[in-house]
Order: sequence, then C-alpha cells, then structure tokens
Amino acid sequence: MALVESKLIVPAPAGEKIVLLILDGLGDIPHPDHEWKTPLEAAWTPNLDKLTQEGALGRLVPVEIGITPGSGPAHLGLFGYDPLEVEIGRGVLEALGIGIDLTPGDLAARANFATIDDKGVAVDRRAGRIPTEKNAELCDKLRDRLDPVEEITVEIQPAKEHRFVMVFRGEGLGDGLSDADPHREGLPIPPVRALRSEAEKAARVVNAFLEQVREVLKDEQPANAVLLRGLSLPPSIALFPDRFQLRSAAIVTYPMYRGLARLVGMDIVETGESTGEEFQTYLDNYEKFDYFFIHVKGTDAAGEDGDFVRKIEVIEEVDRKLPILLSNPPAVLAVTGDHSTPVMLKSHSWHPVPLLVYSRFVGSDTAQRLNEKEAIHGGLGTFYSRDLMKILQANARRLDKFGA
Repeated sequence: MALVESKLIVPAPAGEKIVLLILDGLGDIPHPDHEWKTPLEAAWTPNLDKLTQEGALGRLVPVEIGITPGSGPAHLGLFGYDPLEVEIGRGVLEALGIGIDLTPGDLAARANFATIDDKGVAVDRRAGRIPTEKNAELCDKLRDRLDPVEEITVEIQPAKEHRFVMVFRGEGLGDGLSDADPHREGLPIPPVRALRSEAEKAARVVNAFLEQVREVLKDEQPANAVLLRGLSLPPSIALFPDRFQLRSAAIVTYPMYRGLARLVGMDIVETGESTGEEFQTYLDNYEKFDYFFIHVKGTDAAGEDGDFVRKIEVIEEVDRKLPILLSNPPAVLAVTGDHSTPVMLKSHSWHPVPLLVYSRFVGSDTAQRLNEKEAIHGGLGTFYSRDLMKILQANARRLDKFGA
C-alpha cells in the first residue's frame, strides 16, 4: 500500500513518538548444547518481559519464505520498502559499509587487490590477504596517480585486508555491468561489459581506469592487480520522511547502517558506542523527531561467531539499559531484528524473526517473554517486514480510516 498516494496518513498527535529498536540478527534456533534454548530464551530480560506482557508479539519474514536476506534488503523491509522491488547493489552496500556518502549517479564497486602472473592470469584473487596497512598505502598510491576519464573522477577508500571500494563520479554513468573478476584463479581478469545500453559509457570509463590501475601497480607484489564486483548505482527511491511524513532519526554506530539510513533520507544523530549512550541520545533528541531507528550490532556479530553466551550478554545488556529509553517512553516501541543469525549456523538465515510491539492500542496476547517460541503464538501473527511500518503508523494513530 502506497501510504502517501492513498492519503491515509494523518498528522501525529503531540508526543506520539515511534521507536524501532533493532537487535541485529536477533532471531535464532534451539541449540542442543544449551538445553535446546535460543539465546533469547536463555537470557534474563525482566524489562523486555514486562513490555511483552503489556504488548503483543509476532514474527517477521524479512523478504520471502525460505529466503536468507542480506543486511541491506532486511533493513529496507523494516523501513517499509519491498526489498524485492528496491535492490541495493553490492558495490553500494560496500561503500555505505565503510562510511562513503553516495549521491544519485555515483557508481560504486566492491574491489579486491589481487595477484596476476606475467600473462595476466589471476593466481590469487585476494593478494595473499595483504595487511590493512598495506591496503591503505596502495589506495593512497592509486588516489594520487589516477587521472579523470571523460570527466569522471574516482574516490578510493580502503576497507580490511585486500578489500577496498571505488566510487566513480560524473555525468552519464549507468549500471548494469559485468564484473571485472574471473571469480576463480587460473583465468585472466575480464574487462567490464555493459549489460544494457545505458551502461556503455560506464563500461568504457571503468575499463580505462583499470588500465591506469594496472600501470600503477605493475611493480607491486603481491598486489599487482585489482578486481571489481557489484558495480551499482544507489537506488532511486522515495525518501522515508516523505513517504511516512515523519521527522526521522537514525541512532546507529555501525557505518553500513548509518549509510542505509542516510540513503532513505533519515537524519543521522551522533551517538556514543554503547547501548546506554544510544538510548540517552534518543532522550536528548526526543522533541526533534517523530521516529527513531536505533540499531544494536552485537547480537549479529555473536551469532556469526557462533558464540551463544555472548549473544545472551548483548541481549541482557540491552535489557539492563532499556529503562533509560523508557524514562520517556515512545507511544510505540517495536523490538525485533532485521533477520535471524543462528549461533549454530554462524550466518544469516531464513528463519522468521520475533517481534514485540508495545503501545497502548496494540491489544494483547498471552505471551510472557520475547522469544521465538512465544512469538509463534503472538497476537500480531506472522507477516512480512515491509508491512511493519503500517502496524507502527496505525498504533501511533497516523493512519486514517479507509473509505466511508
């Protein structure tokens, strides 16, 4: 449902704030080594328990049944966009992930330093995983030596080890490009090809830059070549504040999620690293915004490390600090994850994510604790993440009656 086009949005009553608290990778599955519990079940969470008993639970499907989402599409769904319609390319995600500000028309690429032999064949696609310090040194060298091509410039920023990002800026760049990457050793690096007509200039320009790169790096070892993947433009989408008529703030510490929030038009509010500092930032900015996106990364990192105990610790830390946020509670508080990251899998997964919505209008169910098993029977049911914003808007009394 296109909320603005349907004219259902109404002005918010004074003080009707919405908070979306995301514990990244929150969902999990029962672990045989921990009494067949999930971290949410094993954690001591008295504050979340109280909210659950006064609110309602449900489950979110991030994209589609059985589909494992990346962080980009998973968050877009939570922001009310259909991730099947709004696609963010890997290059854009990598650029956002290291804090590069992208504007419409920027063409971003995920890049690797690599090793080629004297015949131009890739013998190591990761250049021996060179140290990050060497990566930064090589990026500086490229930045100093590369000349503009057809009035297109390039921004180069290092990431970790062999990985970095290239962003091409100028008029007339289209996406729909093949990778400059053989995807396995023993093959030469292919040139970028335009997969549609509007990308022909971009292919020509990128290949010209890669020729300069080869010349600059020809005497380097082991990083004497560059691979490019996921060349993409930022998606052209309606901005979040315009779609939902909400003054919107993102309180996040991890660069990629700051970038995603900025991409959809949210204001980035500077905050400290800890959950308590994030909650205090919400209090400090309470009057300035209608909607707050607050992000906690530690649950996902613990899941990907296969660390059951640490995932519990992150959940319990959030619960301990929750009274800071609740000292000036929003009208609507949603607590959930962008996706599941089960400890046993050490990766994102397709499992639905438990959801808690607390407001005085949400109704109630019999749930006592926020966890996967109780969420199955929650009063909100199971639905797609892209529909969550409608639930939050309705509970904030920001959706008008449909029809006579």
